[in-house]
Amino acid sequence: MRPRFDYGEAVRVTRNLRNDGTFPGERTGTLLVRRGSLGYVRDVGTFLQDQLIYTVHFLDADRLVGCRSEELQRADDPWVASRFETRERVAAARPLGRSGRVLVEAGEIGEVLKVIREDDPAVSYQVLFAGRPLLLVPESALDTAQVTEEPE
Repeated sequence: MRPRFDYGEAVRVTRNLRNDGTFPGERTGTLLVRRGSLGYVRDVGTFLQDQLIYTVHFLDADRLVGCRSEELQRADDPWVASRFETRERVAAARPLGRSGRVLVEAGEIGEVLKVIREDDPAVSYQVLFAGRPLLLVPESALDTAQVTEEPE
């Protein structure tokens, strides 16, 4: 298991980082660092002996946050901003299908499982809609989900 990033290296976080309960002094779920923010690797450690965790100092937020390799990219790599991020709920902006068959109707709500920023300047997403196979959906085919809160 070799580190992808080195001490002092400038990195960019690829998704919003929220407190998972391990950041002291903040409530679980609190936004710690916004996606696209730059930071510097301060330390590299392991979690459960099979995952590398990078301690990254985000200067703008003045926070040291533990990040997994897949949450980071080199600061000088091209950055493609995305409208949505992992675990965000989205709505199909139009019917989505495969091989001429509609799989998801416009307005159906799904959850982003992965943001794909590779090669193509357009961002796409792996989205899971209830009872459907995992779909690769271009950003232009998605809208913000209008989710109403259920009464308590």
